[in-house]
Amino acid sequence: MTEPLTINDLKNRAQRRVPKMFFDYADSGSWTETTYRANEADFADIKLRQRVLVDMTNRSLKSTMLGEEVAMPVALAPTGMTGMQHANGEMLAAQAAEEFGVPFTLSTMSICSIEDVASATKKPFWFQLYVMRDRGFVESLLERAKAAKCSALVLTLDLQVLGQRHKDIRNGLSAPPKFTPKHVWQMATRPAWCMGMLGTKRRSFGNIVGHVKGVGDLSSLASWTADQFDPQLSWDDVEWIRQRWGGKLILKGIMDSKDAEIAAKTGADALIVSNHGGRQLDGAPSSISVVEEIADTVGERIEVFMDGGIRSGQDVLKALCLGAKGVFIGRPFLYGLGAGGRQGVSKALDIIAKELDTTMALCGRRDIRTADKSMLYRK
Repeated sequence: MTEPLTINDLKNRAQRRVPKMFFDYADSGSWTETTYRANEADFADIKLRQRVLVDMTNRSLKSTMLGEEVAMPVALAPTGMTGMQHANGEMLAAQAAEEFGVPFTLSTMSICSIEDVASATKKPFWFQLYVMRDRGFVESLLERAKAAKCSALVLTLDLQVLGQRHKDIRNGLSAPPKFTPKHVWQMATRPAWCMGMLGTKRRSFGNIVGHVKGVGDLSSLASWTADQFDPQLSWDDVEWIRQRWGGKLILKGIMDSKDAEIAAKTGADALIVSNHGGRQLDGAPSSISVVEEIADTVGERIEVFMDGGIRSGQDVLKALCLGAKGVFIGRPFLYGLGAGGRQGVSKALDIIAKELDTTMALCGRRDIRTADKSMLYRK
């Protein structure tokens, strides 16, 4: 099999190795998927300015995110059910990120628990929090993240109501998977995936099962999570979380400059321009199309990151030029994980880094920290 050269190569390989219900979970958006497609497509409208006859030696992609040194300004985004793309997926992805020198963010809705990932890594990772109605459980999650020495908390703001994802409903998605004839066939045609899953005990939501009173099996977990996302979540809750966390705080899900203004006043350290990968409000603009406005509005007061649609190093550079201090990638590393486990995640990071380095050089820059709007053609 040929060596993957692009993130799309990893995507194609993952599709052949991961059962359809789980591949579709990673590779889909809500409703008509208009925003999901726009996230990726809108990068193509941004053109880079080529420069020549400049010194391109001694290039550096090193930067900082939240004061932490990073090999490149890219972090692995929190993604639910990562451990169903590949056995022990969150642990493997965290190890690959640590080895490469970029942050890994663990989702509340992960398969591997906070403690699992802490046991597999040597450096602090970041933790993403969904605020549940059960505030006692939220406080427990925060204490567990502190005990694991997580160095930042990513608070997701845009999942008070769950956007409908048609593919998940049609596929009968669940973790662990159901054993209907359709699901058995999907798994039977992916023998390597099955062998991996048979070799691990981690096949359900590790941060929840065994940590919530009355939730001990799949049926009780399903009913609990369906009732737990809090539609009354407000800016007051951000302050409640900030006080109980006490560490670096990132607010994820900002898509409007007015919300960015409020976010900058909360005491949070950073925000992520994000439409949840096109999985929530279908019809919302792409993340890249609003980054510049938000960065111009609050970028001097709070670090601005973005996610959504990044599939290459060129995309990373465009986001940085428009004012993002760093980016989060979700699907690219999930494709790598599904394609080849820890090595696949490392390959995804390597592909993006090489593309970012070459593109930066052809734009006449040697230090990624100098990326700015002058590197773009403006209409």
